[in-house]
Amino acid sequence: MLIQRASDIPSSEITPERLYSNRREFIKTASSALGTAAVISILPGCMNSSASGTAQNKARGPYDTDEKQTPYEDIISYNNYYEFGIDKSDPIKYSKNFKTKPWTVSVEGMVKKPATYALEDLTKGFAMEDRVYRMRCVEAWSMVIPWMGFPLAELVKRLEPTPSAKYVEFKTILDPSQMPGQKPSIFGGGLHWPYTEGLRLDEAMNPLAFIAMGIYGKSLPNQDGAPLRLVTPWKYGFKGVKAIVKIRFTDKQPLTAWMEASPQEYGFYANVNPQVDHPRWSQASERRIGEFYKRRTLMFNGYAEQVAQLYSGLDLRKNF
Repeated sequence: MLIQRASDIPSSEITPERLYSNRREFIKTASSALGTAAVISILPGCMNSSASGTAQNKARGPYDTDEKQTPYEDIISYNNYYEFGIDKSDPIKYSKNFKTKPWTVSVEGMVKKPATYALEDLTKGFAMEDRVYRMRCVEAWSMVIPWMGFPLAELVKRLEPTPSAKYVEFKTILDPSQMPGQKPSIFGGGLHWPYTEGLRLDEAMNPLAFIAMGIYGKSLPNQDGAPLRLVTPWKYGFKGVKAIVKIRFTDKQPLTAWMEASPQEYGFYANVNPQVDHPRWSQASERRIGEFYKRRTLMFNGYAEQVAQLYSGLDLRKNF
């Protein structure tokens, strides 16, 4: 048996203490009543017993998954949001006083309606939709999240990019006084702030691309990207730039934050592709938060029918 040092194990592979403790208690109780063999047969479908008793909601639209949704408590407490720290539990600790009102978004570049918009003006008139999406992190963990927001395509059409525009770039807020992870002494030499992400314009216009402003029918929590964030469920989670303050339309592919920090590990497209491993771990399987066993990762996170045509003729091993 190969025994790994703790420092060699990715954080995504370590079961959170809360889940582990609850799992042990479940096994202990069930073993007494059913016997070990019966317990083993139950475990693959067993959810985190400490999570809220949120019932599985059926899909409500053509883009929703009908898979069991991740409990609200897990969605708000297990996050990658390096502006607030590199541990999964840091965002909920350090974002409590993050100010999201008032909020403005600057629209720049190859667009007919450049301006600095108050958030309420930018989103005025959009009908809020509910979307239940699978979300896959590059670190091999996943969730099913019920988002509330509006299609990114509606915002793009409102802003009217010029015919020359080929890409749309997003930037998060730069405010080290509120975001301790942006201080050089904290994250030393890692990401260059502000966090930057981007999409091809045809990706941005795909019906799956979404601007989220809430989860579970509530306003988006600070640690999940309030007041507005990008959601592209066929891509890895790092593509979902949070706390957006700038949108720029351009004819050149943006240099995204993770491409700049580690281009050999993170590409522009970030499409979920189980056939292309991250240099330090496999992408062939994933662990849904709240579940004990891993599951097979699906191409484009299960959204191939909706997005595969966007990449026709593109070598996805080179363009990762």
